[in-house]
Formats: sequence, C-alpha cells, structure tokens
Amino acid sequence: MDQGRQVFTVDLLERYAAKGRGVITCMAAGNDVIVIGTSRGWVIRHDFGVGNSYEIDLSVGRPGDQSIHRVFVDPGGSHCIATVVGPGGAETFYTHAKWTKPRILSKLKGLVVNAVAWNKQQITEVSTKEVILGTENGQLHELAVDEKDKKEKYIKFLFELTELPEAFMGLQMETASMINGTRYYVMVVTPTRLYSFTGFGSLESVFSGYLDRTVHFMELPGDIPNRQTSFYWSSSSELHFFIKQRRAVHFAWLSGAGIYHGGLNFGGQLSSSSGNENFIENKALLDYSKLSEGAEVVKPSSMALSEFHFLLLLGNKVKVVNRISENIIEELQFDQTSDSASKGIIGLCSDAMAGLFYAYDQNSIFQVSINDEGRDMWKVYLDMNEYAAALVNCRDPFQRDEVYLVQAEAAFSSKDYFRAASFYAKIDYILSFEEVTLKFISAGEQDALRTFLLRKLDNLEKSDKCLITMISTWTTELYLDKINRLLLEDDSALENSNSEYQLIIKEFRAFLSDSKSVLDETTTMKLLESYGRVEELVYFASLKGQYDIVVHHYIQQGEAQKALEVLQKPSVPIDVVYKFAPDLIALDAYETVESWMATKNLNPRKLIPAMMRYSSEPHAKNETHEVIKYLEYCVHRLHNEDPGVHNLLLSLYAKQEDDSALIRFLQCKFGKGPENGPEFFYDPKYALRLCLKEKRMRACVHIYSMMSMHEEAVALALQVDSELAMAEADKVEDDEDLRKKLWLMIAKHVVEQEKGTKRENIRKAIAFLKETDGLLKIEDILPFFPDFALIDDFKEAICSSLEDYNKQIEQLKEEMNDATRGADNIRNDISALAQRCTIIDQDEECGVCRRKLLTAGREFSMGHGYTLVGQMAPFYIFPCGHAFHAQCLIAHVTRCTVEAHAEYILDLQKQLTLMGSETRRESNGTLSQEETIPSMTTVDKLRSQLDDAIASECPFCGDLMIREISLPFIHPEEEQHLLSWEIKPNVANQRNISLPA
Repeated sequence: MDQGRQVFTVDLLERYAAKGRGVITCMAAGNDVIVIGTSRGWVIRHDFGVGNSYEIDLSVGRPGDQSIHRVFVDPGGSHCIATVVGPGGAETFYTHAKWTKPRILSKLKGLVVNAVAWNKQQITEVSTKEVILGTENGQLHELAVDEKDKKEKYIKFLFELTELPEAFMGLQMETASMINGTRYYVMVVTPTRLYSFTGFGSLESVFSGYLDRTVHFMELPGDIPNRQTSFYWSSSSELHFFIKQRRAVHFAWLSGAGIYHGGLNFGGQLSSSSGNENFIENKALLDYSKLSEGAEVVKPSSMALSEFHFLLLLGNKVKVVNRISENIIEELQFDQTSDSASKGIIGLCSDAMAGLFYAYDQNSIFQVSINDEGRDMWKVYLDMNEYAAALVNCRDPFQRDEVYLVQAEAAFSSKDYFRAASFYAKIDYILSFEEVTLKFISAGEQDALRTFLLRKLDNLEKSDKCLITMISTWTTELYLDKINRLLLEDDSALENSNSEYQLIIKEFRAFLSDSKSVLDETTTMKLLESYGRVEELVYFASLKGQYDIVVHHYIQQGEAQKALEVLQKPSVPIDVVYKFAPDLIALDAYETVESWMATKNLNPRKLIPAMMRYSSEPHAKNETHEVIKYLEYCVHRLHNEDPGVHNLLLSLYAKQEDDSALIRFLQCKFGKGPENGPEFFYDPKYALRLCLKEKRMRACVHIYSMMSMHEEAVALALQVDSELAMAEADKVEDDEDLRKKLWLMIAKHVVEQEKGTKRENIRKAIAFLKETDGLLKIEDILPFFPDFALIDDFKEAICSSLEDYNKQIEQLKEEMNDATRGADNIRNDISALAQRCTIIDQDEECGVCRRKLLTAGREFSMGHGYTLVGQMAPFYIFPCGHAFHAQCLIAHVTRCTVEAHAEYILDLQKQLTLMGSETRRESNGTLSQEETIPSMTTVDKLRSQLDDAIASECPFCGDLMIREISLPFIHPEEEQHLLSWEIKPNVANQRNISLPA
C-alpha cells in the first residue's frame, strides 16, 4: 500500500453525543443521519445533512431503569425502529423523521429485536414497504408502516427456528424483478449459523415454502466476545452487505470461527447440493489468527464492510484488513476521553448512502472516512497473480504497463514466447520498443518477434503513421524470411495444402491486405521482388491498385483468363483495358472479345489498334473472326455511331471472299432511329475506294447509288449484271428525265451487246422495251441500231408505238370536249345568276340604321355614285337575310375594316362621285347618247369594284364580325367623349356645413 496517504482517517464527530441522557448503548446511520440509543431510554437523532437534532424519550410510562437495546435506521434516514428493555420486559417503537412522538408496536411486546432488514429497492420516504425483524428468541416478523397513517399497516409472523433455537443477530434482504415476479433474497445469522432464504411472491409465501423443506444454512461454531447492553449480554455476531449502486455486491459475517465473506449473485441462481437456490459465490473465510501478531488469537467485537476492506474492532483499535489479500493495512486510533477509554469503543456502524463509517463509545461519535480505497487494489491483485482483476482496478496506463510487464516476464521466463510477445506489445511506457525486440532477437525467437510486432500494430494509434509503417515493413521482411526458411526445410511444402508453409502464406497475404494502406508501396515491392515472391508481389500490386503489374504478369504467364478477370473489376481504370488489349487479343481472342462485350463504358474506337493488329495476322479459313464479331456487337447491339468503327468493320467485310456480309452491311440503315439522322456512319468515299481496290463491284454499285451517283452506279452495274443495272435505274423515282436517261444507258448496252448477231438478237433487244414499263419508245432506241437493220425487225414495235400515239390523241380529244362542255356550263350559270332575285318584306329594316329599306330615297343623304331606284334608296341584301342601305353599309365597313381597305373604299367612292359630276355637266351640253356610252362603262366598273369591296360578304356573318372581337369597346376617337362623363370635384365651391350638436 501507499504509505504516504492513509486510506481511512478518523475524525471526532461529536464529543458528548448523548447530551446528558445517559451513556450511548447503540447507534445506527443512514443518509447523513445518525440515531443513537442511551442507557436511560432516550433516542437522539442527529441530521448532519440539515444540521439539526432532536430527542425522543421512550422510557415514559415504564417502571424502573430503561435502556435502548438496538436502534435501526433505513438507508434513506427517514424510518427508525428502536427496542427498549427494562425490568418490565421489552418494547419496540417505530418513529419517522417527521414525527415528534414514536409509535409503539404492540404486537411485538416482550420481543427483543436484534436485527432489521429493509427493502432497499422499494422503500420510500413515506412508506417502509416490507421490513423483516429478527428477534432474540429466533423469530422473524414482517412489518409495514406508512407515514401518513401514523401507525403500522400490519405485523406478520414469518418464521421461527425450531431445530436449533438461537437469537437472530444479523439480517439482510435484497429483491430482484424477474419475468415471473419479484424474487426475495434473505440472509440471517445467529451466533453459529448463516441461513439463506429465497423465493417468489411475497415474504409470507417465501417463508411458508420452508415449512416442508430444509432451510439452507452454513454453520461456523465458535465464540465471539459478548458485550453487555444494560439487562442483556449480546453476542457480537454481525452480518453486513456492501451496497454499490443500490445493489448488494458482497457480504461479510462476523462469526466465531472467522469472517465468512463472498460475492452475491442475484441474477443467476446456482443450485446447491441440498437443492435450494444459493446466491453466494466466491466464498472465503478469514481466520482471526491473521489479525494477531502474537500467539493469542484476538477476536473482533464489531465490524464494518467497505468495497475492498474489513474494519474490525479489537479493543480500542480498529484494524483495517484488505478483503482480497487478507493483510492488515492500517490501524485506526480514537481520541477518547479518560472516562470512556476504560470502557473502550462499543461498536461500529456504516452509512451506505454517504459512504461513511462510524465508531462510538459511551460518550463520543467518531467518523471514519475513506480516501480512494481502491487506488492500490491493482497491486494487491497483481501480487496474488490475479491479472484480470488487477487490470480492472488500474487507474492509469503506467499501472497497466506494470501488470503487463509482470505477465510478460513470467511468460518469457517459462519460454512461452508467443504469450510473452502478446503482453510485451501492450506495454507503452515503462519498457521501450527496442528493449523488447532485443529480448526476442537475443533469444533467437523470430516467430515470437513477428507476433510481437503484429500485436504492437494492433495497439498503436492511427496517428503514429511513421511507426506503423516501419513496424509493418519489418513484419513483412520477417514473413518473407519465415517463408524462405520453410521452403528450405521442406521441399514438399508447395504441394501440401495443409503444411505450415501454406498456412504462413495465407497469414502473410492477410497481413498484406490489412496493412496495404500503411505499407510503403515502393519499399514493399522491392522486398517482395528481392525475395523472389512473384505471386505475393502480384497480390500486393492488386491490393494497391497497380493493375498494370498484375495484368502484365498474367500475360507473361500466358494466363489470359486471369488477366481478363482482373480487368473486369470495377476498380480497374478503363485505360488499363485499352493498354493491354493488343496483347490479350493476340493471346486469346475469344476470351478477350467476350470480356470486351461484358465490359460497360468501353470505347471501341480506342480498341481499333488492337483489332487491326489481330486482323493483320493470318487466320484459318473457317475460323470465326473475333474482331468482326465484336464490331458487329458494337454496331448492332450497342448502336455505335463512330465512323472509325464502321469503317473498320466495312474493311474487314471487304477482305472476305464472300461479299454477302458486305452487301448486308451496306444495305443497313444504322441512322434510321434518330430524327434527321444519317443513314450510315462510315465514310462512303473510303468505302468506295476500298471496294474498288478489293474488286467488290456489287458493293461499289450500292455505294454509288447511295451517294446519288446513279449514272456511275448503272454504268458499273452494266459491267456486272444487267439485272443489277435495271434495279439501280428503278431506284430513281423523283426525276423522270434521269430515270429515262438511265434506261437509255441500259438499252444502249443491251443493243450494243447484241450487235452483229442474228435477227433474233435484235428482237430480244426490242423486247427489252417491255421491261421499261412504257418509259422508252421504239424511237428512243432506234439510234442505237445499225443502219442496215431491216424494217421488218421493227415492224411490230413501230406498230405498237403508233397505236399508243393514236390512243393518246383520242384521249386528248376527249379531254378537250370535256373542257368545252365545262365552259358552256359556266356561261349558263353566269346568265342564270344575273336573273336571280329575292323577296323582301316591306317592313324590312337596315341592319345598321334600323330604318326601313323601302323608304323614299329623299329621306337619306345619298352618297355620290348611286341613283335612286324610283322613290327608294339603293340597298344590299345578302343570302343570310341581312339587308343594309348602301350608304349605311359603306359607313359600317369603312369603320370596322382595316385602314388600307377603308382608304380603298373611300377612293372608289370618290372616283364615282367625280364621274357622276362630269356626266351631269356634259349631259347639259350637246353630247349625244352614243358619245356617253364609254364613260358609263367606266362607272359600271367602279361600281363593281365598290360592290366587291363592301358586299363580298355579310358584315354581320363574315370575317369582319369575327375581327371586331379584338376591337375595344371605346374607340380612340371616342376618348374625348368619355372624358366628358368624368365627375370632377369642385373644390372652390365647397362649403363647410356644421351639423347641429
């Protein structure tokens, strides 16, 4: 232990705590509340939390001297139970922190209560819940009190010892909530036995279950110094629980044979040999002989329990014993008064909530404080070789290093080097990295050194990048050295899959995979290369993304399939595929092309060099051309539009003996999908040169035709096949002259081809005319025949041609007759139209002015250019039924039509006015009627034009009405009229009128 600091310290808390009410006989504490009992029957409560105290006299009304036998306080300091003994027997009282008068528990009259167990999980400030009381005569009772009721709820008898009746001296209770209800755990001690009870339901049901079965107990016979409390001699057998986070974790029983202690497990119930459930584990017995330096064994009269220590009262001293090592670490002395020193310290008690301990004599109360009692527990466990517990109790890295060092040194001494390496790797401060490595190097343990380095890597922080890289590189070299040594030791290790060599290879590769981000790429590759580990070099290169090295290695080994598998990984850059395409297609064309077709986002244009290299090499006649297969996949499946790809495919087709594939390719319209897209993507000029070079004439004909060079196409086709030439000529549909020219070229070829043969050949040439569907006549091909050809050979063709001309003449005559009849019909319709009339009602109104049409013309101011019809003004009537005065119609149309049309109408009206004025002036002279006829004809023309301008359609039913929809309701010329209706306030004439109040 650290001797510089004491774990436990003693301070005088209260010198005259009994306040003249006798001497202190007993004491209990909880939550900074201390309750003491005196020899005169007084209970004194000190609340150090709020700094007050009060006294209660329990001897009132009782004869003789009364003394407090025991006081008990719950962990919260609210509830108190006290037993008073005197000549008249024993009485038990309950009091609450808020009460001024105690409540006597009449059902317990005559029973001396030695022990109380509180339900620490459920107790509250206002209710005790279940409380168990242990009596001097070996009985257990259950009590429950609610503060608001001012009395007990019930007192029940629970259990009584019958086999060996003894006084109950200590009592503790715990509860645990489980699926099937609340489970109770109860421990009770007598001077010689420790009993344990457990069960579900209520306390009453738990203890009733032991009526027909044996109670589980532990017996430790022996004597403990008794202490007299007034009328009773009390044994010092005690039972204590240590509470941590509101749960008991271990216990201690002050028995006659020693201190029986152990852990408490309320979660898992272990079965004992008797069949009862036992919740005690790691049991031990501290013999009292360890407390005495001499031969005489001194037994403690009282004790208290902390997390790691026992506080044992021996005379006027308290010895602090470590619960784990069972060594005395401190002795506590008390500053007693002279009159109390002779009596000694009476007892010890603890405050679980405050974490304090108290000692008391007849007058004074002493406080025992704890100062970090677990600070040296790691060393205690370490001395006992309990390394796991030592590590749990370490407070800093240096302490942990000490534990690891002891473990490592022990393992190294026993030559367990691998285990030592694991512990050495966990040390960070007290032993340097170099010292550890030298230890293993000196011992010649390379494998253990490798293990140490691996474990050290696991324990390093990620921020130690330099150190991690250095250790990882060293570890790599150790692995390589180990691999080479195994190969030298056993040549058959390569074939045996379960050999140590194969296992270390797997382990090394796993290490490379885990350390790929910290290993220096260049250094590691040089190491692998220097040791000749090509496969591991390739593996590491793949881990680092150096796919060039990996693929190059597989190509050198001739393993195209493995190289392609690497290239198909998503992480491989696409440029690597292009880089190795020439080598791979030369190595295995089929697998390479299959890989290309399976790879997405591949640009075929960048593969053209590799495909051209493959295509330049000789291939078997029946061998599938893999490049053509891939290019067809790009063109037909991927719809590739790259001209280079199409040109390459076309060139490969052109070099094949069979030109059917080439013709099919040329006939495909690859661009027919996109709107306004091209029909092909290859270069037609390049294709034409290539096909001419390879003498693929049919393909050349197709290309000429595609380029709209029909004359060249037909001329070349005639060199191959006349049928092909005819087919090309028929492709021209929109240019009749060109089509005829092409057929003439074919006809000339046919005639010249048959020249100099027998007359039958001439007849065959003339029969060619029938294939032109009438496009060519005999006169078109006659110039191609020789001058000496007999007319008999053309007789039939000439007659047929003449008959065709006769038919055409007759057809033209028929069309002329039809035209003549149509003209006559039109003239008749015009004549009939001039005689057309309509009937109107005498009350018919004008559609504009709403006056009657048949009113005398003098009522109107008629425009010039019109004459009165009898006594009526001129008017217009439309087929729809609307009628208008001529002047009203002119005004309406002029107002509603466009400006240019309105000006045209006004101009016509002006000309008619002028013509009318001249006619009247000349009629007063000597001009004859015959001389005035030409001018009247001019007037009629102007009137006709005016009629067409204003009366071509009804203004209410035609386009004029439709256009009026877009016109505003108020015309611009009416704006001034609109402003005249605006109301303007007359500010000058306003007067203030006062309203009457």
